[in-house]
Amino acid sequence: MPWLNHYVPQFAQLAYTGIALALIVIISLGIHFVLHRVVLRWVEGRTRGTQRIWRQAFFERKLFGRLALTLQGIIIYIQAGLWLADDTLLLPAIQMAANMWILLYSLLSLYSLLDALLDISRQRPAMRAFPLRGIFQSVKLMASIFIGLLIVSTLIGKSPVILLSGLGAMTAVLMLVFKDPILGLVAGIQLSANDMLAVGDWLEMGRYGADGEVIDIGLTTVKVQNWDHTITTIPTYALISDSFKNWRGMSESGGRRIKRSIRLDADSVRFLHEDDIHRLQKSRLLDGYLNEKIQEINRYNRETPADMSSLVNGRRLTNLGTFRAYLAALLRQHPHIHQRMTLMVRQLEASSEGIPIEIYAFTNTTRWVEYEGIQSDIFDHIFAVLPEFDLRVHQTPTGFDMRMLAGKSEPALKKAV
Repeated sequence: MPWLNHYVPQFAQLAYTGIALALIVIISLGIHFVLHRVVLRWVEGRTRGTQRIWRQAFFERKLFGRLALTLQGIIIYIQAGLWLADDTLLLPAIQMAANMWILLYSLLSLYSLLDALLDISRQRPAMRAFPLRGIFQSVKLMASIFIGLLIVSTLIGKSPVILLSGLGAMTAVLMLVFKDPILGLVAGIQLSANDMLAVGDWLEMGRYGADGEVIDIGLTTVKVQNWDHTITTIPTYALISDSFKNWRGMSESGGRRIKRSIRLDADSVRFLHEDDIHRLQKSRLLDGYLNEKIQEINRYNRETPADMSSLVNGRRLTNLGTFRAYLAALLRQHPHIHQRMTLMVRQLEASSEGIPIEIYAFTNTTRWVEYEGIQSDIFDHIFAVLPEFDLRVHQTPTGFDMRMLAGKSEPALKKAV
């Protein structure tokens, strides 16, 4: 400005610098007002009336606001180059501050974008299987390191390439410091690529005391909310190095397995008599089985002449075999047993604990409470119906049994004396 040099030559440079700074501040405030008070409020008003998830997610994570602040830093940097002379001492300081402002809000904008994308992915069932949170955390970590290097290089006035070359000598230290994030990133990619785990899965991992629903898959940890509402934290890489049980397959199949045994007293097993057969034929579940089995046995015994007065000759019905047939028929007509999955009643190896008869079937629901109710109802019925087959449950003698035996033996001892 020539008139400044004419009237106040000693203060011309200072006055020019002050006017330039005032212009920068006024223009920056004007742009800030337009962006935040007009444009963003108008866009936010349009967003509130829409049902699109991505718009709501971007505003909730303040993406547009941070992008606007990044743009303001760029405008300040450009204004400083336009209004201030190259030899002005404030120019490098303002441009350095603008550079750091741009880098900082660029990083925050990236954070907002990743958080918004994560929120959007959680609303889509197809994307829930991917451990995006861990991947996004890795991107945030690498972006933070990169931006940090740029900020340091800006402050010291050196190229970031020099800093990167210096970091090469610190690779071993960095690998040690960032060991868990690196292992977590690799584990997250493997979990996603092999579809091993997703948020919402039922995870059981005894080593870490985890038995519940996966609520979060992060870069370094996986959070499991146990059924007692406690939270167990597991290192992400442990899911690759150790074994765990994922119950997702059970949940998706629509059936949950019942595999439980009832142990019978071996002394209660015997052949059925005629009156036992007539009594059991009154059962709707056994009528067809008994008629078919009796015809088969009679035909076999006629074709194989033998002295039937001896129990070791010929074939006969047993109360245990008939009981197994009854249980199989009970499960096949049960309204809460899945008929398209494996269903059987099998006899396991006998031991000193009795003869195990195992129920192996699947309920047609995977809900825990309903499953336990169905299983309990079935075994309630089994215990109640055992006397009809003249079978007894094997039970280890208790202190009460011993006292009863001792009480019965005292009169005998007194009589002997």
